Amino acid sequence: MKPRYYALGAVLLGIVLVTSFFGAFHPTQAQFTGTNWTGQFFNNTTFSGNFQQVVYPSGLNFNWGFNAPTQADSVTPVPGIGADNFSARFDSTQIITQAGTYRFIVRVKDGVRVTINNIVYLDRLTATVPANQYVEYTFNADMFAGGNVMRVEYVHLVDNAVLQFQWGFVGAPGVGTSILTPGFGFPTSTPIPIATGSVITVKGLSVRTGPYLGASFITVARPDNAYEIVAKNFNEGLFPWYKIKINDSIGWVSGRYFSVSGNIDAVPVEDTVFEALNANNVGNIPPRLDVVGTTRAVMNMRVRPSERTQLILKIPWGGQVQVYGRTVQGFQNHWLFVRYEDQYGWIYAPFVGLRGVVDAVPIY
Repeated sequence: MKPRYYALGAVLLGIVLVTSFFGAFHPTQAQFTGTNWTGQFFNNTTFSGNFQQVVYPSGLNFNWGFNAPTQADSVTPVPGIGADNFSARFDSTQIITQAGTYRFIVRVKDGVRVTINNIVYLDRLTATVPANQYVEYTFNADMFAGGNVMRVEYVHLVDNAVLQFQWGFVGAPGVGTSILTPGFGFPTSTPIPIATGSVITVKGLSVRTGPYLGASFITVARPDNAYEIVAKNFNEGLFPWYKIKINDSIGWVSGRYFSVSGNIDAVPVEDTVFEALNANNVGNIPPRLDVVGTTRAVMNMRVRPSERTQLILKIPWGGQVQVYGRTVQGFQNHWLFVRYEDQYGWIYAPFVGLRGVVDAVPIY
């Protein structure tokens, strides 16, 4: 593929073909993606009509592939927006602590326009990019200490959808008004993660459906791999839990044997379905299925499926419980979400005898 060249107009200082897409910043310099972007998605390429609004706490760092755009959890699709022919407008005010010149990198499939403090630095909103590729632009902009208003507008036509926006400090103000550097590359990996983690001390770390030891087992994370961290949760108490991307799955790992690197403070805190299942949110509790359990020991009922969480009450030997949910491990019931004496909570499944159509009970 031959390189394409573009003109920037009056602010253009130079054009250089990119040969290494990841060498624009000096490796010792911090790179920023910003926080708390508000996105407005339109199911057309003209930013017109009704839109869906989504907040992204951790910056614009997307590789949606051939799928529709997703919300901040990287899983849930933006409602009503297709995989092709959509537009999005992202706004934020970023607090800059050090005034000076900053270099911006934008990687995008199809059109983009960047406005900073009411100055348009990059306008390629009508650009098209070949399938399975992206184009990278860089430019310099002076920013002042305090709140700097940023807007990134994005138009996606067809095929893979990529948008990555980041910046790093260059030097004192006036290093350069703007430099545009176009070049094509192949998005063969996911966007640059804000934080990653790796397994330490153990040969394998369980990946679960929620941030609790009793959540359902998904797979195993292995050492010598760096896993992107997309969320964190502190509700189990003793150790933090991290939501990671692993192969084609997403799940939670305990921070006990997980070493974190990168800007973990920018990773959003995320609650899960386990926090929603409690006596104060009966609307979230699934319908009763007439599955009954009988305890075979004195059982501790806890607020979450983990011995590290708060004790609600003790169920006596032979106590009758109504079963509303369960977690599984090794194809066996692991923890049960039950009701006992008008209290809802979790008990350990191996010490409970069950009656009824257990397979119909929801798995979490």
